[in-house]
Amino acid sequence: MKRLFLISLFIIFSATQLFAQDAESTIKVFPNPATNVINVLGLKNDSKAAISIRDSYGTQIIYHQWDIKRNSLNIPVFNLEKGLYMISIQSEHQNVKAKFIKQ
Repeated sequence: MKRLFLISLFIIFSATQLFAQDAESTIKVFPNPATNVINVLGLKNDSKAAISIRDSYGTQIIYHQWDIKRNSLNIPVFNLEKGLYMISIQSEHQNVKAKFIKQ
């Protein structure tokens, strides 16, 4: 019985990971490298999404709560220094992370 439970748990975990990878693979961040704005497409609409941008050292540079409308976001990055950044978008429906370069 314990073995059946562990196998079921493994199958559920694997399916969850596969779904998470599928969801993130449909997210598009462009232009990359960016100069003034990054566009994020393929998101799920949400009224309170937490958007965080961190630099290559992990320091949070930008944090905002925005509405996701029309399954996309346009995020101004003109004030960022040149370099590599990680954007994280967390909402009730998703948790997305992506890298982009500011030129």
